[in-house]
Amino acid sequence: MAKKPIFTGSCTAIVTPYTETGVDYAKYAELIDMQYAGGTSAILVCGTTGENPTHTAEEHNRLTELTVEKCKGKMKVIVGVGANNTEHALEQAKHAEAVGADGILMVTPYYNKTTQAGLVQHFSYVADRVSVPMILYNVPSRTGIGIKPATYKELSKHPNINGVKEASGNIAEFALTRSMCGDELNFWSGNDSDTVPMMALGALGVISVASNCIPADVAKLCELCMAGDFKAASEEYFRLADFFDKLFIETNPIPVKTAMNLMGLNVGKLRLPLIDMAEGTKAKLIESMHALGIQTV
Repeated sequence: MAKKPIFTGSCTAIVTPYTETGVDYAKYAELIDMQYAGGTSAILVCGTTGENPTHTAEEHNRLTELTVEKCKGKMKVIVGVGANNTEHALEQAKHAEAVGADGILMVTPYYNKTTQAGLVQHFSYVADRVSVPMILYNVPSRTGIGIKPATYKELSKHPNINGVKEASGNIAEFALTRSMCGDELNFWSGNDSDTVPMMALGALGVISVASNCIPADVAKLCELCMAGDFKAASEEYFRLADFFDKLFIETNPIPVKTAMNLMGLNVGKLRLPLIDMAEGTKAKLIESMHALGIQTV
């Protein structure tokens, strides 16, 4: 039976703005308003782009609560709960459920990794214990372990596993997974650069980094794909392609927070271990922004 997707279109993996002493919650609320005005369908809070590994439990919970409060009736809310400690992931998932989030995003366990059979147990353990729908997150470049098509097929049988943020960049493996799982798993691109080809193969949108800066453009790209106009979508993608590329010229979210500060959005510094962008790569980012018509301060 087909699973109703948590959202379709563009979901912003939102950055976390900081002051010198903590999270800038007032600025964060402004960023959510900006996303809604730009046509974004959903917000992913406390994801990688939000620098979630650096958050205290209090910061994680407050960001989750504020996002639900601001987005209610406007945009769907997905909370990053991934951890290599399964019990810790469950704790965060229960909090997301309790405050009314629409979904949770759970990454493959990094560092201690596990086997494919271990992945099934890790994700199922949490999905068994909450009712809020789960999105799996496959990003082997960061975690050192990827989800294989046969594992997706097994996980698709779980009624509370709704879909996948697929950021492996392996389009052929994604196509095989789609052929095996059908509508038992919903898929979203986890890379801005893969949005058009993945949506051509049945993905329902993108969990985007670029939409922090250009929400209306990313929303339009998804709308064109959802309408089946892949010629127009390709043309729109070609216009955005260099900016998508430059947002990953250094480790995410270094370039996107740099870009947002250059746009005058004042999202503050990165937290260690992330550091300021190198001048050489920053110059390339600025050049790409100007080519797209984005003004910098």
